[in-house]
Amino acid sequence: MRHYEIVFIVHPDQSEQVPAMIERYKTLVTGRSGQIHRLEDWGRRQMAYPIQKVHKAHYVLMNIECDGETLAELEHAFKFNDAVLRHLTIKMKKAVTTPSPMMKEEKSRSLSTSADEAKPAAEAAV
Repeated sequence: MRHYEIVFIVHPDQSEQVPAMIERYKTLVTGRSGQIHRLEDWGRRQMAYPIQKVHKAHYVLMNIECDGETLAELEHAFKFNDAVLRHLTIKMKKAVTTPSPMMKEEKSRSLSTSADEAKPAAEAAV
C-alpha cells in the first residue's frame, strides 16, 4: 500500500457538513483495509484566489495509506460531491504523523493569545 497526502477544500456554506464528510471518507479508507495516519481540520480560511466567486473555504488535510483502488474511489467521491471545491492528492514516500505547519502555527497563536489574556487577569488580581 502507498502513502498519500490529501487536501480538500469545502464550500463555506457546507461547513456544518464537514465532520460528516470526514467520517464518510474515513470509513471509505478504513473499510478497505487502509489507514489514516493524520487528519487535520484547518477550518475556514482565506483562499489565495476566488473559486466560483467564493473567497473563503473550509480546509481539511488527510494522510492516508491505501491501495490504488481505494484512492480512485475516494477521488471519485470528491469529484461528485458539489461541496468539495478542489482536492489535491500527493504520493508520499512514508507515513507523515507529525502536525502540519498550519496546525503548529495555529497552536502557537492560541498559546500566545491565552498568555495575553492571562496577563491582564493577573494584573487585576494584584
